[in-house]
Amino acid sequence: MFVMYFTEQPMSTYPADIGLEVGHTALMFSNKHFDPVAGSRLYNEYLEHYIYAEEQGVEGFMLNEHHNAPFCMQAKCNIFASILAAVTKKAKIVLLGNPLPLAENPVRLAEELSMIDMISKGRLVPGIVRGGGQESLAAGVNPAYNRERFQEAHDLIVAAWTRQGPFRWEGTHYQHRVVNPWAVPLQKPYPRIWVPGVLSQETIIWAAQQRYPYIALNTSIEATKKIWELYDKVALETGYERPPIPVDAGRVHWPSPPGVVEPVGLFLADAAPQLRRVRGRARREPARAPDF
Repeated sequence: MFVMYFTEQPMSTYPADIGLEVGHTALMFSNKHFDPVAGSRLYNEYLEHYIYAEEQGVEGFMLNEHHNAPFCMQAKCNIFASILAAVTKKAKIVLLGNPLPLAENPVRLAEELSMIDMISKGRLVPGIVRGGGQESLAAGVNPAYNRERFQEAHDLIVAAWTRQGPFRWEGTHYQHRVVNPWAVPLQKPYPRIWVPGVLSQETIIWAAQQRYPYIALNTSIEATKKIWELYDKVALETGYERPPIPVDAGRVHWPSPPGVVEPVGLFLADAAPQLRRVRGRARREPARAPDF
């Protein structure tokens, strides 16, 4: 089992009564309610929690980012990742992840991730996400091109990590006359990419075609089984088969031979009802199964 520590890093000092009165606390909830003094204290407390978690034997940190909302103060997951790369020693730094459609310069993002991988001595797991509609609106990015930008940004980042420069990139959404980064990953050919998501059939298919593990986020057991079925089908069509997943496994990552996907599962044993209840207190009900 691979045990990781995760927190949304919420701004826990905003006036909750005002949030209840307004009826929402995302995107349009005014930042006048943000207290930078409390934010400074909380950021440093969260950092201490990560360090303590590693001291207690946690094997990885999961980091994410959200925008314009008090439930997550991480506006850029790479910031905390870079700090943890320097102040921790063993735990994997798992990003879940960078929302690629928001990136205006994927080459610079590739450089940032390369630096984190080198400083951490090869502990980076660079997850990539498409991001929700809220994130696109917060960044001023047209959501109609979300998937196109996600896939092209991915291709450019991988090219920056693996192709010898200088070379030119003339894509649909990104154009670079010179791609020649001098910061490249320590892990070769590049760090293992994870793809977190909920129920997007297109993203599951894309992840399987790329041989990337698909991370099912807060999905019900029924939905997770359907995700596995679709992933397995596409994996076989692509020419490989993932290792079997233990039925009592819970959101963990199993090391696999090169070229084989590392599956991530949801609890399927007796712990599932308890897990769902615990998560239900802080988050919405698990996403239900789509009609694949």
